[in-house]
Amino acid sequence: MNEKIRVLVAKPGLDGHDRGAKVIARAFRDAGFEVIYTGLRQTPEQVVHAALQEDVDVVGISVLSGAHMTLCPRIMELMKKESLDDVLVVVGGIIPDQDISKLKDLGVSEIFQPGASTEDIINYIRANVRKN
Repeated sequence: MNEKIRVLVAKPGLDGHDRGAKVIARAFRDAGFEVIYTGLRQTPEQVVHAALQEDVDVVGISVLSGAHMTLCPRIMELMKKESLDDVLVVVGGIIPDQDISKLKDLGVSEIFQPGASTEDIINYIRANVRKN
């Protein structure tokens, strides 16, 4: 693949903990991805607007606050509305096992819980991103 994979790393909601998101963003950059980091406390609308404006291949959502079942459905709804169906969406953070299938039913491609290796996440994205 000659084109770089463009990844938006998003921190939606009121969660103020971004160390993990920054570690992931740095790992993506080191893997050769183009990384756009939204910063803290983004609304779902801001996340989707950034994904649209930046023409990303992947949206990586980091949620540690427990608000994933509020934030992720809204983000997925807005992405569908903006015809961003071809954008791979992955979620990382503290996601209870019982919520994983619900998030996948909404269109989230994969969930990475605490302890997931950056190598596994990078390999997953490379294997599943849809480049035109």
